[in-house]
Amino acid sequence: MEDKTLEYYEKYAEDFYRGTVYADVTQLYQMFLDRLPLKARILDLGCGSGRDSKYFKELGYEVTAIDGSPELCRLASLNIGQQVICTRFTEINYQNAFDGIWACASLLHVPAGEINAVLEKINKALVPKGILYASFKYGNGERTKDGRYFNDCTEEKAAALLADSGGWSSWSYYITKDVRTGRGEEVWLNIIAVKE
Repeated sequence: MEDKTLEYYEKYAEDFYRGTVYADVTQLYQMFLDRLPLKARILDLGCGSGRDSKYFKELGYEVTAIDGSPELCRLASLNIGQQVICTRFTEINYQNAFDGIWACASLLHVPAGEINAVLEKINKALVPKGILYASFKYGNGERTKDGRYFNDCTEEKAAALLADSGGWSSWSYYITKDVRTGRGEEVWLNIIAVKE
Protein backbone atom coordinates (compact mmCIF):
# COMPACT_ATOMS: atom_id res chain seq x y z
CA MET A 1 0.00 0.00 0.00
CA GLU A 2 1.32 3.42 -0.89
CA ASP A 3 2.29 5.79 1.92
CA LYS A 4 -0.24 8.44 0.82
CA THR A 5 -3.03 5.86 1.05
CA LEU A 6 -1.96 4.94 4.58
CA GLU A 7 -1.80 8.64 5.45
CA TYR A 8 -5.39 9.01 4.22
CA TYR A 9 -6.62 6.20 6.45
CA GLU A 10 -4.73 7.60 9.43
CA LYS A 11 -6.21 11.06 8.90
CA TYR A 12 -9.79 9.88 8.22
CA ALA A 13 -9.86 6.71 10.34
CA GLU A 14 -12.89 7.77 12.41
CA ASP A 15 -14.89 8.77 9.31
CA PHE A 16 -13.94 5.57 7.50
CA TYR A 17 -14.86 3.52 10.56
CA ARG A 18 -18.31 5.14 10.82
CA GLY A 19 -18.90 4.77 7.09
CA THR A 20 -18.15 1.06 6.93
CA VAL A 21 -18.72 -0.59 10.31
CA TYR A 22 -22.47 -1.09 9.76
CA ALA A 23 -22.47 -1.83 6.02
CA ASP A 24 -24.41 -5.05 5.37
CA VAL A 25 -22.23 -7.36 3.30
CA THR A 26 -23.99 -10.61 4.28
CA GLN A 27 -24.19 -11.66 0.62
CA LEU A 28 -20.40 -11.48 0.38
CA TYR A 29 -19.91 -13.41 3.62
CA GLN A 30 -21.99 -16.30 2.30
CA MET A 31 -20.00 -16.75 -0.92
CA PHE A 32 -16.87 -17.06 1.26
CA LEU A 33 -18.06 -18.91 4.37
CA ASP A 34 -20.01 -21.55 2.41
CA ARG A 35 -16.64 -22.80 1.12
CA LEU A 36 -14.91 -23.02 4.52
CA PRO A 37 -14.94 -25.78 7.15
CA LEU A 38 -16.63 -25.12 10.48
CA LYS A 39 -14.32 -23.35 12.94
CA ALA A 40 -12.00 -22.37 10.08
CA ARG A 41 -9.00 -20.13 10.64
CA ILE A 42 -9.53 -16.84 8.79
CA LEU A 43 -7.08 -14.03 8.06
CA ASP A 44 -8.86 -10.69 7.60
CA LEU A 45 -6.33 -8.90 5.41
CA GLY A 46 -6.99 -5.17 5.63
CA CYS A 47 -9.68 -5.39 8.29
CA GLY A 48 -10.49 -1.66 8.33
CA SER A 49 -13.23 -1.11 10.92
CA GLY A 50 -13.11 -4.75 12.04
CA ARG A 51 -16.71 -5.27 10.90
CA ASP A 52 -15.97 -8.55 9.11
CA SER A 53 -13.60 -9.96 11.73
CA LYS A 54 -16.22 -9.33 14.39
CA TYR A 55 -18.87 -11.13 12.33
CA PHE A 56 -16.62 -14.14 11.69
CA LYS A 57 -15.55 -14.30 15.33
CA GLU A 58 -19.17 -14.21 16.52
CA LEU A 59 -19.86 -17.23 14.29
CA GLY A 60 -17.07 -19.16 16.02
CA TYR A 61 -14.28 -18.80 13.47
CA GLU A 62 -10.69 -18.27 14.62
CA VAL A 63 -9.81 -14.83 13.25
CA THR A 64 -6.51 -13.03 12.77
CA ALA A 65 -7.01 -9.40 11.72
CA ILE A 66 -4.41 -7.23 9.99
CA ASP A 67 -4.40 -3.63 8.81
CA GLY A 68 -1.71 -1.15 7.79
CA SER A 69 -3.16 1.89 9.56
CA PRO A 70 -2.29 2.14 13.27
CA GLU A 71 -5.41 4.20 13.98
CA LEU A 72 -7.71 1.76 12.19
CA CYS A 73 -5.97 -1.08 14.07
CA ARG A 74 -6.81 0.68 17.33
CA LEU A 75 -10.47 1.22 16.39
CA ALA A 76 -10.86 -2.29 14.96
CA SER A 77 -9.26 -3.86 18.06
CA LEU A 78 -11.92 -2.18 20.21
CA ASN A 79 -14.69 -3.32 17.86
CA ILE A 80 -13.51 -6.93 17.57
CA GLY A 81 -12.39 -7.35 21.16
CA GLN A 82 -8.95 -8.63 20.20
CA GLN A 83 -5.64 -7.15 19.07
CA VAL A 84 -5.31 -6.28 15.39
CA ILE A 85 -1.85 -6.75 13.89
CA CYS A 86 -0.53 -3.55 12.33
CA THR A 87 1.51 -4.46 9.25
CA ARG A 88 1.62 -3.98 5.50
CA PHE A 89 0.48 -6.76 3.19
CA THR A 90 3.99 -7.02 1.74
CA GLU A 91 5.27 -7.96 5.20
CA ILE A 92 3.01 -10.92 5.99
CA ASN A 93 4.87 -14.21 6.25
CA TYR A 94 2.52 -17.08 7.10
CA GLN A 95 2.85 -20.68 5.87
CA ASN A 96 -0.23 -22.95 5.55
CA ALA A 97 -1.83 -21.09 8.46
CA PHE A 98 -5.35 -20.21 7.26
CA ASP A 99 -8.34 -22.00 5.75
CA GLY A 100 -9.56 -18.72 4.31
CA ILE A 101 -8.25 -15.23 3.65
CA TRP A 102 -10.74 -12.37 3.48
CA ALA A 103 -9.45 -9.33 1.58
CA CYS A 104 -12.54 -7.15 1.26
CA ALA A 105 -11.74 -3.86 -0.49
CA SER A 106 -8.12 -4.02 0.61
CA LEU A 107 -5.95 -5.48 -2.16
CA LEU A 108 -7.25 -2.69 -4.40
CA HIS A 109 -4.74 -0.42 -2.66
CA VAL A 110 -1.75 -2.63 -3.56
CA PRO A 111 0.27 -1.07 -6.42
CA ALA A 112 0.39 -3.01 -9.67
CA GLY A 113 4.12 -3.62 -9.22
CA GLU A 114 3.55 -5.32 -5.84
CA ILE A 115 0.29 -7.23 -6.34
CA ASN A 116 1.86 -10.48 -7.65
CA ALA A 117 4.23 -10.69 -4.67
CA VAL A 118 1.32 -10.08 -2.28
CA LEU A 119 -0.80 -12.76 -4.00
CA GLU A 120 2.12 -15.19 -3.67
CA LYS A 121 2.31 -14.44 0.08
CA ILE A 122 -1.45 -14.94 0.38
CA ASN A 123 -1.20 -18.27 -1.42
CA LYS A 124 1.58 -19.44 0.92
CA ALA A 125 -0.49 -18.41 3.95
CA LEU A 126 -3.40 -20.63 2.90
CA VAL A 127 -3.65 -24.36 3.55
CA PRO A 128 -4.04 -26.57 0.44
CA LYS A 129 -7.53 -25.99 -1.03
CA GLY A 130 -7.76 -22.80 1.07
CA ILE A 131 -10.05 -20.00 -0.09
CA LEU A 132 -9.22 -16.39 -0.95
CA TYR A 133 -11.98 -13.80 -1.15
CA ALA A 134 -10.90 -10.45 -2.61
CA SER A 135 -12.84 -7.48 -3.92
CA PHE A 136 -11.79 -4.66 -6.22
CA LYS A 137 -13.58 -1.68 -7.66
CA TYR A 138 -14.61 -2.73 -11.15
CA GLY A 139 -12.49 -1.22 -13.89
CA ASN A 140 -9.22 -1.39 -15.72
CA GLY A 141 -6.31 0.70 -14.59
CA GLU A 142 -4.75 2.53 -11.72
CA ARG A 143 -5.92 5.85 -10.28
CA THR A 144 -5.75 8.13 -7.28
CA LYS A 145 -8.92 9.48 -5.66
CA ASP A 146 -8.97 11.72 -2.59
CA GLY A 147 -5.31 10.88 -1.98
CA ARG A 148 -5.87 7.10 -2.08
CA TYR A 149 -4.35 4.81 -4.69
CA PHE A 150 -6.69 2.32 -6.40
CA ASN A 151 -5.78 -0.64 -8.59
CA ASP A 152 -9.11 -1.44 -10.27
CA CYS A 153 -9.83 -4.87 -11.70
CA THR A 154 -11.86 -6.66 -14.37
CA GLU A 155 -12.39 -10.40 -14.79
CA GLU A 156 -9.62 -10.55 -17.39
CA LYS A 157 -7.15 -8.64 -15.23
CA ALA A 158 -7.98 -10.80 -12.18
CA ALA A 159 -7.46 -14.00 -14.19
CA ALA A 160 -4.08 -12.73 -15.39
CA LEU A 161 -3.02 -11.72 -11.86
CA LEU A 162 -3.97 -15.10 -10.37
CA ALA A 163 -2.35 -17.04 -13.22
CA ASP A 164 0.84 -14.97 -13.00
CA SER A 165 1.15 -15.29 -9.22
CA GLY A 166 0.60 -19.06 -9.46
CA GLY A 167 -0.62 -21.67 -7.00
CA TRP A 168 -4.38 -21.34 -7.67
CA SER A 169 -6.45 -24.28 -8.94
CA SER A 170 -9.57 -22.29 -9.82
CA TRP A 171 -11.29 -18.94 -9.43
CA SER A 172 -14.69 -17.38 -10.03
CA TYR A 173 -16.15 -13.87 -10.06
CA TYR A 174 -19.25 -12.08 -8.84
CA ILE A 175 -20.26 -8.53 -9.71
CA THR A 176 -22.05 -6.58 -6.97
CA LYS A 177 -23.15 -3.01 -6.28
CA ASP A 178 -21.81 -1.05 -3.32
CA VAL A 179 -24.06 -1.46 -0.24
CA ARG A 180 -23.06 1.79 1.45
CA THR A 181 -25.59 4.63 1.48
CA GLY A 182 -25.27 6.84 -1.58
CA ARG A 183 -22.73 4.53 -3.26
CA GLY A 184 -25.07 2.13 -5.11
CA GLU A 185 -23.72 3.22 -8.50
CA GLU A 186 -20.28 1.82 -7.66
CA VAL A 187 -19.61 -1.67 -9.00
CA TRP A 188 -17.33 -4.26 -7.36
CA LEU A 189 -15.57 -7.32 -8.72
CA ASN A 190 -15.63 -10.08 -6.09
CA ILE A 191 -13.19 -12.95 -6.55
CA ILE A 192 -13.16 -16.40 -4.97
CA ALA A 193 -9.89 -18.26 -5.61
CA VAL A 194 -8.96 -21.77 -4.46
CA LYS A 195 -5.37 -22.70 -3.64
CA GLU A 196 -3.99 -25.81 -5.36
